[in-house]
Amino acid sequence: MKLLINCPLNFSINNKLSNKLGGIETLNIELAKKFVLSDLDITLATYCKVKKKIKNILNLPIHIIKKNSNNYHFYVIISSNDSTIFDYFPQSKKILWLHNPLQIEKSFRKKQFFSIIKNDINTVFVSDYLNKITSSLYLFKKRLVIPNFLPSIFTEKVIIKKRKPIFVWSVQREKGLNNTIEMWIKNINPLHINAKFYILGIDKLPNSLKPKYLKSKNIIHLGRVSKAKLRNIYTQSTAMICLGYDETFCLNAIEANSCGLPVISFGKTALIDLVKNNYNGFIVKDFKGLSKKIIYLLISNDKIKLKFTNNCIKYSKKFSLNSIFYAWLKLIK
Repeated sequence: MKLLINCPLNFSINNKLSNKLGGIETLNIELAKKFVLSDLDITLATYCKVKKKIKNILNLPIHIIKKNSNNYHFYVIISSNDSTIFDYFPQSKKILWLHNPLQIEKSFRKKQFFSIIKNDINTVFVSDYLNKITSSLYLFKKRLVIPNFLPSIFTEKVIIKKRKPIFVWSVQREKGLNNTIEMWIKNINPLHINAKFYILGIDKLPNSLKPKYLKSKNIIHLGRVSKAKLRNIYTQSTAMICLGYDETFCLNAIEANSCGLPVISFGKTALIDLVKNNYNGFIVKDFKGLSKKIIYLLISNDKIKLKFTNNCIKYSKKFSLNSIFYAWLKLIK
């Protein structure tokens, strides 16, 4: 069975910076590799420059596939956030893998609306939340929810050890970050001078946030790091701060859980389904509540921290690709 996985982003399967790829790119590569192990003929289409074949996955530039569509025949097409590829292959089974919101206005702007309407599309949403906020006007053939899965590096066994007083922000968006920094400077740093707040995922902070001053308050900006380094930080830290303002799934949260890291969140958007309060994290109402939970973890004994670590690792296992892959296999067959 020939299967096309279409991911219209700028990367290739042999990307030298593969450890720094975003979540969508990583998920597409990992799913392609898993399909190959099931003896499927896989083509991965991306905004790469040249054709390459690595470990039985053919990586082709998207423009080549579109320009020469008559030369390609795919039984199934799985396309991330883009329905226009389906116009080139009317006979293929069509699966739109929706990771991000697709408002009606946006679909017109991205020239996707009519591609959605005229093709029989099965749509896979990464969360119940994303399914609920996506308009029923699209008239998809089927609407299914298949949650995202852990990249392979986050399925490696975690060695349980004493955690350092480090709290991690690894969301790539800044919303809520200023308030979190203010809370840290006012409520955490004066009372717990050894506690540290790591900011990852954001390459450049606003000019108003001076690195030297932040460092004096034990706020360390590390920017985007490799997944290997991110995992290493997670396995040493005490908790992740992920407020959840605009998450359609939040892969970061389950990656943190897989390393034994509870997530402190406002429980907004998709986080309401991922964070089980007082089990694999904490749902708080505001920044005052956020401050209280950070202090609670800082003063908790090792037994309490170990309980949360074990809960998080156990919870994350339901998001392994091995657990979720059957749903994908069932859908394409």
